[in-house]
Amino acid sequence: MANIKYYTVGILFLLNFGIHIHAQETVSNDPETIQNTIDYRITQAQYDLDNNNYYPAKKKLEEALQLAEELDNKKSIGLIYSKIGKLEHIIDENDEALKTITKAIEVQRFSKDNVNLADTYKTLGNIYMSLNEYDQALTYYISSLTLFEQEGLSEFEAEVLLNQGKAYIELKQYRKARERLEKSLALTQRYDLKKIRSSALIYQARVYYFLNENEEALNLGNQGIQIAEINNFTDVLNHGYLILSELNEKLGNYQLSTQFLKNHITLSKKLLEIKHQNLSPEKRAKFILDNQTEYQKEKEADLEKLKVDKSLNKLATILSIALITILSLLTLSLYKNNNIRLKTNNMLHKKNAELILAKEKAELASKTKANFLSTVTHELRTPLYAVTGLTNMLLDENPKPNQIQHLKSLKFSGDYLLTFINDILQINKIEANKVDIEYEVFDLRRKITDVISALKNSATDNGVEIHFEYDMNIPLHFKADQIKLSQILINLIGNSIKFTKDGDIWVRVIKVNETPDGIFNLKFEVEDNGIGITPEKQKHMFESFSQGSIQINRKYGGTGLGLSIVKGLIDILNGKIYLKSELNKGTTFFFEIPLKYTTEEVPTEQNKNYFKDVTANELSNIKILVVEDNKINQMITNKILTKMKLNCDIVDNGEEAVDMVKNNHYDVVLMDIHMPGISGIEATKIIRTFDRELNIFALTAVTIEDKMKEFEEAGFDDIISKPFKQEDFEKKLFNAVIGNKDAKS
Repeated sequence: MANIKYYTVGILFLLNFGIHIHAQETVSNDPETIQNTIDYRITQAQYDLDNNNYYPAKKKLEEALQLAEELDNKKSIGLIYSKIGKLEHIIDENDEALKTITKAIEVQRFSKDNVNLADTYKTLGNIYMSLNEYDQALTYYISSLTLFEQEGLSEFEAEVLLNQGKAYIELKQYRKARERLEKSLALTQRYDLKKIRSSALIYQARVYYFLNENEEALNLGNQGIQIAEINNFTDVLNHGYLILSELNEKLGNYQLSTQFLKNHITLSKKLLEIKHQNLSPEKRAKFILDNQTEYQKEKEADLEKLKVDKSLNKLATILSIALITILSLLTLSLYKNNNIRLKTNNMLHKKNAELILAKEKAELASKTKANFLSTVTHELRTPLYAVTGLTNMLLDENPKPNQIQHLKSLKFSGDYLLTFINDILQINKIEANKVDIEYEVFDLRRKITDVISALKNSATDNGVEIHFEYDMNIPLHFKADQIKLSQILINLIGNSIKFTKDGDIWVRVIKVNETPDGIFNLKFEVEDNGIGITPEKQKHMFESFSQGSIQINRKYGGTGLGLSIVKGLIDILNGKIYLKSELNKGTTFFFEIPLKYTTEEVPTEQNKNYFKDVTANELSNIKILVVEDNKINQMITNKILTKMKLNCDIVDNGEEAVDMVKNNHYDVVLMDIHMPGISGIEATKIIRTFDRELNIFALTAVTIEDKMKEFEEAGFDDIISKPFKQEDFEKKLFNAVIGNKDAKS
């Protein structure tokens, strides 16, 4: 019975142990548990690092790195590399630190971890500071500051500004150093950063020391030392004592200078001992000691053997010496080669880091340019809405005969300015790779005919006749982006019309080849017998703002963006463009693009009369709320709606708009975006909390493509860009207030 009892207990123990092991495996494979372990290891390592326990800190970080790589958590991997690099820098392994930090930058850029990337750049700047490469250090400090500013982390800028100040001191640019340190001190005061403040005060003292403002230098230095001593900031005190020693020596306070120097030497030794003690654990020291003892025993045994065996062969001795010499030479050669390889590797890492930085700068410049263009075009579109709107109204209100030409000139100027703005935005979108291809079924020959018809009046004014030739081997129906093709043809044909007087233009479409899957490679030609282009100017014809000369620009006008847009659009369509021209004889533009043949029918366009057939009773029941802070734009929008026999209320801010919608019924809200108080986006978000059905249109002058996602998230039903075409405006309103009712009924 006793045996059975023990047997049963044993089985239960094994079952319990197996269940426990299985539970552990299940937990250990859980991603959340692994991530918690990673975070815990990083926290432990940081604690060790703060307490100068470098080797344990590195071991914990390496364990965390292995787990993070298994989990493929890029953010954690980048952070761990950054901390390892910082640790390697602290223990003066700067070559290794450079490699590790470069890995951190690559991973953090990929994962877009800008906050930790900013800190990594700061560490990289610190490494270059210790290598006495101060200009390089400043470059990375600037990158760090830029990212901290973008993320709105002002408190983290203080240390970077302090480090910039140190670099400028080493470069003997004391005015710049003082400026950076003053900014750092302001931030430390705001966020109560005592350690950085004490260090900044001490280095500011050094700046004033070099600027011969000794009393102020002494005052600042003593303040910094006092803060460091109260809070036991030993590393700050170490540098501070040395700086105060130099300063007091200059002022003739030799006793104080000596005392500060002694304090510095004592503290330096203490810090060096701490660093030395923590570089390797006790086991490693014991291992080295054991090896040394073993080596000593072997050496003593060899001596005894040499004493006993005096009849060693001289040849063997010579061969041994020769072998040792060869091995020594080989070892030396390998050592030198290894040094060369390490230097080359470090140089490659350095160049790679510089390339990454250059790329970041280019991306930042591109983003800055895009933001600038978006702002400028918005500021231009707002008054342009008033110009075009008022001009159209005046032309519709039976102006005096002698005013008609002036109004038409004003309308032309407004349309020209709008075209120029749209061209700039188009170039910006092309350069930013934000242009999408929209495939539609269309009739190619009819499309080109429509483009030629649209330009016929301009051609007639210049005494130009346009001839169209279409290769009979080319089918009619294709599925491609017909809008971009129209833009290309309008620009090229319009360009030829502008530079041709009393002449001819030939538009040709020729089949180059056809692939088995129905792709037709077509060549388009636009030939004129106009003024032609010189060989020198031909090289730059597809660059932005490029025209033949200032005289040509004055005489013929134009933005100089048309051909640049054409080149960008053709590149997007996977085509190519080139030209042939002779001065005073004419120019031919050639472009080739692939088009997909289709058997689908071209959809027929259905034209609507919109509000023409709507009864007066129906119109009287439609109410529209206009939210617009610009008085002129209020008047224009009101007149347009009145002309359409639609009633509207007008408010000039977002708060009133929310109140009006709460207390009244509206079919449509026309919401401006930029207004005093809350913006149109914020007002729309509030309205959507209590009314999900109301039609809200963004009536805005901002660049729609840049804000589309933000508009959709806010809850806008549609967007009307200012200045707008009245037909488009009328169509969208009709679909909202009449079309929806028809659909519901």
